[in-house]
Amino acid sequence: MTAELASIIDFIRYGASRFGAAGLTFGHSYDNALDEATHLVLQALHLPHDLSPAYGQARLTADEKQAVLALFEARIANRTPVAYLTGKAWFAGLEFKSDTRALVPRSPIAELIQSGFSPWLEDTDVARALDLCTGSGCIGIAMASHNPDWQVDLVDVSDDALSLARENIEYQDVGARVRAIASDLFDGIAGERYDLIVSNPPYVTEQEFAALPPEYGHEPKLGLTAGEDGLDIALRILAQAPDHLEEGGVLIVEVGESEHALAALLPQVPFNWVEFNVGAMGVFVLTREDLVEHAGAIGAALAARG
Repeated sequence: MTAELASIIDFIRYGASRFGAAGLTFGHSYDNALDEATHLVLQALHLPHDLSPAYGQARLTADEKQAVLALFEARIANRTPVAYLTGKAWFAGLEFKSDTRALVPRSPIAELIQSGFSPWLEDTDVARALDLCTGSGCIGIAMASHNPDWQVDLVDVSDDALSLARENIEYQDVGARVRAIASDLFDGIAGERYDLIVSNPPYVTEQEFAALPPEYGHEPKLGLTAGEDGLDIALRILAQAPDHLEEGGVLIVEVGESEHALAALLPQVPFNWVEFNVGAMGVFVLTREDLVEHAGAIGAALAARG
């Protein structure tokens, strides 16, 4: 059957059809079968992601066909995210190394980075920024790449994730302005203060984790789960962030589907929920002044977890 496939377009179409028929789950950088198949084929052929359509009719060699088909089969049989199969993922317009040491790069925060965090930083002059729970380093490295005058720290508790983040720092050639630090949230950066703290921490509930599709089983659980309501890490960030923000500093955190639980738990806190091009996606913005004003309620909510 595959003997009839010849061109790049043929293989992209075939891969998308196979992915759709297999009932794969899409959510690791891409949200549909066609985009995933395109990424996989182009990566397998060592071609750029923005390849001109004029090359779509280019024919594959026998070895290239075998390599692409093997990746298709691995994606279907093992439900491995395509970024782990190719070792690469795109985030905020940049290519990153990706493997099982950290979550596949993905976050609506990419849209904020590419828009200059408008309008949230209009009153903030950023010199130093922190990417908390950095994983692969994609958020912090993208912030540095899009803002050449920023100094950015990347923090994670996972040594595996930090080793990948350091590789990505080198891969994107931002080592002069970006450093990776081992730390359980703020514990390892005492005394450090920032104008902007951005975090995509674990926020999946245990119940949600148990129901996740097989693709997510390839990722480190440490980067996904955060207690019964998904807020164990977010509450620690809210409580500790004021000590690490400069006056007028801004905190931006992604909590995904745990947005509703957080809003219900702290109704007095004036969370600004970001509207993205596709709608709300569980990302809030708070100023240091907001955090200080409501520190009592935040501390009480955290203390209540024991």
